[in-house]
Amino acid sequence: MSPTEPVTGWREPILRHFPQELAAVARVTLVADPDRLMTEMQILDALRRRGYEVLTWEDAVSFRYVYESRYRNRWASGQGAALVVVPGAGSADLESLPFDLLEQARFHRRCLHFGLTDLFPDLDPTILGELDHACLDALHQARSRHQHTRLGANATSDFVLRHVFQVDPQAIREPEHLLRLLLRRHYRRQRYPEALDRRLVEVLSQDPAWRGWPLEAIVPDREAFLAFLQERWPLYLLDTLTPRPEPSAVCESELEYSGPRLLPFGHDDIRVYIDNLFLEGHLAPMDVVPRAAVRGTWMSVGVGTEQEGAAASERFARLFEKLDQEVPGEDATPSDWTGFAAAWGESIALRWTMLEEELPVAASRCEELHDRLEATFATWMQRHYGSLHNLSFVQRPVMLHHVPHHLARRLDARGKLALLVVDGLALDQWSVLRRSIEDRVGAARLEEDAAFAWVPTLTGVSRQALFAGEPPMFFASSLGRTQQDERHWQRFWEERGINSSGTGWLGQKKQEPDDLFLTRVAAALEHPKLRILGLVVSTVDESMHGLVTGTRGLHGLLREWARSGHLARLIDTLLAAGFEVCLTSDHGNIEARGMGKPKVGAVADERGERVHVFPDEGLRRQVHGEFPETCPWPPIGLPQGFHPLLASGRKAFLSEGKWTVAHGGIAMEEVIVPFVRIRRPS
Repeated sequence: MSPTEPVTGWREPILRHFPQELAAVARVTLVADPDRLMTEMQILDALRRRGYEVLTWEDAVSFRYVYESRYRNRWASGQGAALVVVPGAGSADLESLPFDLLEQARFHRRCLHFGLTDLFPDLDPTILGELDHACLDALHQARSRHQHTRLGANATSDFVLRHVFQVDPQAIREPEHLLRLLLRRHYRRQRYPEALDRRLVEVLSQDPAWRGWPLEAIVPDREAFLAFLQERWPLYLLDTLTPRPEPSAVCESELEYSGPRLLPFGHDDIRVYIDNLFLEGHLAPMDVVPRAAVRGTWMSVGVGTEQEGAAASERFARLFEKLDQEVPGEDATPSDWTGFAAAWGESIALRWTMLEEELPVAASRCEELHDRLEATFATWMQRHYGSLHNLSFVQRPVMLHHVPHHLARRLDARGKLALLVVDGLALDQWSVLRRSIEDRVGAARLEEDAAFAWVPTLTGVSRQALFAGEPPMFFASSLGRTQQDERHWQRFWEERGINSSGTGWLGQKKQEPDDLFLTRVAAALEHPKLRILGLVVSTVDESMHGLVTGTRGLHGLLREWARSGHLARLIDTLLAAGFEVCLTSDHGNIEARGMGKPKVGAVADERGERVHVFPDEGLRRQVHGEFPETCPWPPIGLPQGFHPLLASGRKAFLSEGKWTVAHGGIAMEEVIVPFVRIRRPS
């Protein structure tokens, strides 16, 4: 979309207030935005193309620093984008903003208000307020096709269910209808507003057909639904393949969830989803029947054990073909990429359980697909990354600095929370560790998602943003180091009313044994006032650096670490102390090949294998001229005087032909990291 291309739909009433020609005249626009419409990705992308940048007002000190250093100075020289200032936390109060900005905006008549009630005045505002922005296109199209009569809460819920999510509760009559609905929703990781979930459960519960089904659990909760499917799967196998099923094989009295004994897994509309859930690792294969009994059938993907090479080989081949056809495009959403990255991570974890000669897909095809997806992802990042840091964190954290804000929003008055940062953990390595946690941590429920790290994907950049809850430009003085992580973490929670006695932070020391670190954590948990705990586990990152056996060797080390149970014991200790655990990483990693090493000496502030950081643009331009395949990364969210030059694709700043496992660039495996909520059912 060009800056002058017409915009239609629900965004048009907003964007028509931001013509490109006005950006050079009215430098400041204030927007009351109670529904965070200005944080929608296409809105942000369109504003950037027209010469506007969005900045959220959170506190006076941080805002004034950015305003003076990044905008006022550039405007004085006739440069820089126009500024759109939005009060934080979905506030509509412009009077809380600085007086000089108010006066300037009023002079140019640039005090604006946008809200969902303005766009959809005939729908109930409480329901609208819970909707994800991704739903608004379908909602706008539906309202344009139907009579505009005022709807109450239930009628609005029914309208949204039917026209946005394609759900008609009255049409759900058979078990396969309900399963298809829930599989479609949970496979896509769709989140409904709580009001819609309550309405759907309410309407379904009125039908006697669903009495005994655990609707309140499996309708809203993806992990509960997957657990429901997992415990029914062996019953289905036994009933389908065994002439006289042995009652003792699976004890129905031990089932966690109520409902029918058998589910119609074999129905044409159901098994395609079940197949994908097994392929991508969301359901675990079972060995209640011999693998020979299902060979050649659709059920084979759900039968076997990790030790069966044939099962892993078949699964990898099918998952590879699926991924080959589903690489997201340049206009994909962040959720499209995080979903793909999780499935890609599962395929990489599978690949490195097999020797090269055992791969069912030619290694050259694997490398070709990897290069293609990294090229596509790099293009997407260059186009959309500048909008990610302003996206809403209410339903899920999009970027790592959103994580503390998301957790604070979910924390109740008596809740206890531990943020567990596994330094350097990529999604493919999380796939290696996940099963160990599920097997060793009793009754643990894992709610899996992913988030984007900050670029450059360096520990001293991305991890500080994670603990500070702020983009890197706010901690320029400590950028590149990690000594301030604890202070950032405590300051964030103190600003939200939790004092230092209720907040803790512990980092695993260099080469500190896992058992000793666990002992220190257990001692910290004895503090009676502790509610918020930040933790850093360094085992993965230490294993990565200096590794000469590549990703295969790293996976071997991680499988051994998983078998040791150290991470599982740490999580179990936290859960036993009443903490909900959120596990994430500050960056991932990728296997990269040397393309040559610039002779930059002391002129580079940081000389990583995937990124060099220069203090001024001239030096970076000079090295880029010598290595034209590199990527000069724009200073999005970064402080002045911080100019990254990234190694492109899967290359590294090493002697030609050398291999390494490193981080710092914009490869998908470096940027998209796990974000996992681990809890025990209440």
